Amino acid sequence: MELLTKNQKATTGVDTHYLKAFELMCCAKYMAQVYDENRQITKYVHSTSRGHEAIQLAAGLQLKPCDFAAPYYRDESMLLGMGWDPYELMLQLLAKKDDPFSGGRSYYSHPSSRRKDRPVIPHQSSATGMQVIPATGMAQGVQYLEKKKLLNSPEAPVVLCSLGDGSVTEGEVSEAWQFAVLKQLPIIYLVQDNDWGISVSSDEARCMDAYEYAAGFKGMKRVRVDGSDFVQSWECMKDAIEYVRTQRKPILVHAKVPLLGHHTSGVRKEWYRSEEDLRKHSLNDPFPKLRNMLVQKLKVSESVLNEIEEKAKAKIYSDFEKAVDAPEPSPESVMLHEFAETPVTEEKGERNPAGKEKVVMVDSALHAVDEILKANDDAIFFGQDVGRRLGGVFREAATLAEKYGDDRVFNTAIQEAYIVGSTAGLSAVGVKSIVEIQFADYIWTGVNQLVTELSKSCYLTMGKFPVSTVIRIPIGAYGGGGPYHSGCIESSILAVRGIKVCYPSNAADMKGLLKAAFLDPNPVVMFEHKGLYWSKVPGTDEAKTVEPAEDYILPLGKANIVQHASEEEAANGNTLTIITYGMGVYWAKNASKNFHGSVEIVDLRTLNPLDEETVLASVRKHGKCIVLTEEPIQNSFAMSLAGNISEKCFQSLDAPVKTIGAKPLPAVALNMGLEKAMLPNAEIVAEAINDLLKN
Repeated sequence: MELLTKNQKATTGVDTHYLKAFELMCCAKYMAQVYDENRQITKYVHSTSRGHEAIQLAAGLQLKPCDFAAPYYRDESMLLGMGWDPYELMLQLLAKKDDPFSGGRSYYSHPSSRRKDRPVIPHQSSATGMQVIPATGMAQGVQYLEKKKLLNSPEAPVVLCSLGDGSVTEGEVSEAWQFAVLKQLPIIYLVQDNDWGISVSSDEARCMDAYEYAAGFKGMKRVRVDGSDFVQSWECMKDAIEYVRTQRKPILVHAKVPLLGHHTSGVRKEWYRSEEDLRKHSLNDPFPKLRNMLVQKLKVSESVLNEIEEKAKAKIYSDFEKAVDAPEPSPESVMLHEFAETPVTEEKGERNPAGKEKVVMVDSALHAVDEILKANDDAIFFGQDVGRRLGGVFREAATLAEKYGDDRVFNTAIQEAYIVGSTAGLSAVGVKSIVEIQFADYIWTGVNQLVTELSKSCYLTMGKFPVSTVIRIPIGAYGGGGPYHSGCIESSILAVRGIKVCYPSNAADMKGLLKAAFLDPNPVVMFEHKGLYWSKVPGTDEAKTVEPAEDYILPLGKANIVQHASEEEAANGNTLTIITYGMGVYWAKNASKNFHGSVEIVDLRTLNPLDEETVLASVRKHGKCIVLTEEPIQNSFAMSLAGNISEKCFQSLDAPVKTIGAKPLPAVALNMGLEKAMLPNAEIVAEAINDLLKN
């Protein structure tokens, strides 16, 4: 977009960024105006930047294509400053097919971009403050690539994270800032403080502002600026960008700004703000401030400014009409981009190398990560206690830090949100992460990031930003782990679309799936049953296998029939199939020993994507089915699967699908006797087999 004439640039004698800022402020002013005039058309919820334009433009105009940015939902002027045309933003406002960010899938001012002429912008969510962790992950990734001399950039990039002051009260912001100052990451946190969080005033929401709060994060430089004054904002952002570009340290810019427009189109200013408050904020309108400065101090003629403003107004109204007439997305496109295409579609490599001894599952996982790190300089592994001293509470990371250094294998604080959410930023800059949540019971503080950032990123960016990461989660009850170390949570995670989920039951599958998960461009959760790690649970010896060769890869979404029923028994109608995974495989195997040839066992191995073809074929062949899980059965994945089987195999079933799982309790008791009483076992499964075969 270019409204300034060559003559205007040449004759005013004013630095072009001042006139450019004025031009873009005019655009922002009339964009807000035309949107409000056409409320029936601009029906999707949106915010504008009115009041925030000066600081946003000061930032957007000074970022370079080598930089990275995480704007928030009010940053339309920042996007204008980066070079986005009003028409392009309007296409997103109206959820049109050619919306360059999301193809009509996401809200206004929720950008994502890999354009080479602009800063990289990964997926931006609407969850308040949630972008701060992925943005910090970007800075973490940039720092790592710089240290390893893997960064292909003409100059040192900066990461800009923009947020409102109200969001600073979120705990996840603290996690991000802790990590940023601990590692001294190259990031700018631009906090735009307008004294409101929807209808909540600053007096109601906080005991200090962001500048004061940040004083507690030692190592974070802090500056204040009048964010309504473009001249001050320009100099402040110029200094902040230069500081981060040269010093490679974090900085917080606290910009005080007025809120001139509505909070959003759905929460109008007159609903919750007094006339006095609106008047007070209007006194700091950045638009007349900049205009007066241009006229009074820089002696730009009123006629020049009037011409710029009229051209901007005409363009905005014309662009809006064009955007209204732009095509809607095709309904057929709705299913596109849940996942990015994976390169791993076939089982490859040697699964059972000759002359090798069997290994336990935890060692197979360790060796897989070792081989991944050895072969991929852009790969890192982090989480609580996985670093040099301990090497994981299950020794699943033993020796890795010694081999690959503390930059690649390291401990984090107890920050599940950061561990999960940072992977989105790391992936965006080209760092492939393997992370660990120490126990499944502690994933919940990370689920916000998993749902809000990771799961939606590929879909809402039309495939531009799939999050390539592996999240390892030890799971399951074993030997008195108690209520906070024994939970099975796969159903909760499977309810989140856009996440792949694996659940290996033996050492060979563990290695093959972990290798495939690393190569997958999508987020993969790897559930690893603690009771199978060392095969210490009676009846789980078969979880130990010969370790596959280094080149072995097992594609996700391929179930395995680990035990076949005999053809003779099947012909006589005396067979059934058990669909299961994890520890369930061994309950099923042990239960079937007294039913020779009558029980087929399907190990799912991957829960999403599900190998429905293998499951349904097995059920149709045998006509009777048990779905077996360790989870409490009510409202579970197993019950959902049983319903799917019942629907699609109705005519082939000789009996209702039987589901077996744990008792419907909120936690696994510490006492091992109570633990045993809650869980399924081989005896319970054997009884169910016997009942079904009698029918």
